[in-house]
Amino acid sequence: MSKEIIDFLRQVTPGYNIGWGGPEYSGWQDEQMSWKTTCYVGDWSFLVDVQIEGPDALKLFEDSCVNSFAKFDIGQAKHIIQCNSAGKVIAEGVLMRMSQNTFRTQSSPVFWSTFLLSKGGYDARWKSLSTFQFQVSGPNALAVCEELAGEALADVRFMHFRELKIAGERVYALRQGMAGEIGFELHGDSTAAPAVYAEILRVGEKHGIRRLGRRTAMINHLEAAFPTGFWHYIKDLFTAEAAGYGEHIQRNFDLGGGLVPALTGSFEGKDIRDYLFSPYELGWGKSVKFDHEFTGRKALEQEAAHPRRNRVTLEFNSDDMVAIYASLFQEGEPYDFMDIPHQQRWVAWADAVVKDGRVIGISSVPGYSYFFRKILALAFIDVAFVTPGTEVTIVWGRPGTPQKNVRATVCPAPYKADKRRTELGKPTPASA
Repeated sequence: MSKEIIDFLRQVTPGYNIGWGGPEYSGWQDEQMSWKTTCYVGDWSFLVDVQIEGPDALKLFEDSCVNSFAKFDIGQAKHIIQCNSAGKVIAEGVLMRMSQNTFRTQSSPVFWSTFLLSKGGYDARWKSLSTFQFQVSGPNALAVCEELAGEALADVRFMHFRELKIAGERVYALRQGMAGEIGFELHGDSTAAPAVYAEILRVGEKHGIRRLGRRTAMINHLEAAFPTGFWHYIKDLFTAEAAGYGEHIQRNFDLGGGLVPALTGSFEGKDIRDYLFSPYELGWGKSVKFDHEFTGRKALEQEAAHPRRNRVTLEFNSDDMVAIYASLFQEGEPYDFMDIPHQQRWVAWADAVVKDGRVIGISSVPGYSYFFRKILALAFIDVAFVTPGTEVTIVWGRPGTPQKNVRATVCPAPYKADKRRTELGKPTPASA
């Protein structure tokens, strides 16, 4: 695959972040603290939502997903992952089972699943939904959601959902937690969105709820280690298997101009496939189950036996960060600007990670954690160097601009303690 694709992606003007409401509400520092001390409400309604139904609907996902569907109850959700034949991720997101033959999904599985349906061979159909998706997450999320629902929710298991009423409107409450804390994602018809959102704010006020703005929204994905496509990594839109895929998306979905693939960073791949990752490399290896046939199985079986890279968090050296900002106040061309708390445009970031003079992986978009007072990045590096405490170097700066070698330390991913599966109704220890 020609390097021309890489050059093209580097020239694309990144789209400004869509969704998440205003840039800031109470200030990005205050909003970042919410999922450690109280809770937040975030608006993910910009994600495309579809319903897929029919006798072959489940078979569609069995054929295309690495996940096992041996147990998938009505009222359960899964983080599904779809790959190409080389085992590289094409799409991933949440799939909800609404009834025996009816499923709902958001984000990129919408596009790949409907593209597969467009090719025929399945007795299933899809339709677009107009919905809202509000996340409430943090130590006080359970108290807020129980008061909203007027009923106890402590028995809702992780990655399961329940139908309830909020402000008189029907809502599905999915227990998940994208901030690595207890959380519920509330789904409902878009016509009910204003009433439900207003009620969340009213009830949440006494619980210290904050509105999550787009300027800091993705920091929770960073701290909790949830790689996001075309932000932390490139999904496959470019191989022969994806021929016609981009046209299908443009023909059937309005993305608002905010998710045009773009690429930046110091890593210089020779082929677009150098930027693609498998579920194992992205830290999702536990989701890969070889109890069924699926696209990419052979490649992933080989990788499971001989893993190449894995996901880590890189902690940037703070003195090197100060030097990058100091260059703005010195003579000569400064280093590439490192925006904080994170970039404000939707662009996939790929910086070279080096050890002993050799590139050992890719570091994704950096972000500033106000709680930890560190610049962090999710990175995908050779398994020989994933031990916490390993010292590596990140090359900061696009090719052709001044570059700086930034010292970094390998840390676990997630960086913040994962409390999503905390048994509800019991007190949780303070965030670490």
